[in-house]
Amino acid sequence: MLREILDEPWQPVTRAAFFSSVVFYAFFLLYAATHHGQFLFIDNVNLMVHEAGHLLFSWLGSTMTLYGGTLLQCLVPLLLAAYFFSQRNAVAFVFCMFFFFENLLYTATYMADARAQELPLVVVGDPEDNPHDWFLIFSRLGLLQHDTRIAALTRFIGYSGMLAAPVWLTHRHLEDRRDAAEFSS
Repeated sequence: MLREILDEPWQPVTRAAFFSSVVFYAFFLLYAATHHGQFLFIDNVNLMVHEAGHLLFSWLGSTMTLYGGTLLQCLVPLLLAAYFFSQRNAVAFVFCMFFFFENLLYTATYMADARAQELPLVVVGDPEDNPHDWFLIFSRLGLLQHDTRIAALTRFIGYSGMLAAPVWLTHRHLEDRRDAAEFSS
């Protein structure tokens, strides 16, 4: 089945879709870079998905409840990206991958706060029963003293992916233009 998907050509990336996407990604990257470590407007969506992840995975025990927020937050754009990949829709695939990587910026901010615990938390239920996720995760893994380093690496991966996604879309668009030129000759 994967071989069949990979053998299918990508849907062409139109000039309008390409240019509007690139402009959007450029502005969003500029916005994210100028609001380093802050809550970005898209993080309202990430927060809702994160909190839903705690509830969804709570059926699998306390460890999965703890990890479930970040897990679902990352799974949603990845599963959407997988769907659009299977449909060979490059524009939608890149959009989902871009926001998967943007989720890492949000996660990195939360990770970097593990020791300080200065960020206001949004929790489902009693705040006393819902401590800081990354404080617990890093503490259990013996990594609490490395929270800011891990966050910096996570943020680097996030920005790298956010840059790579539109670069790949540019590659797809140029391939489409080259193929169209070869077909018309």
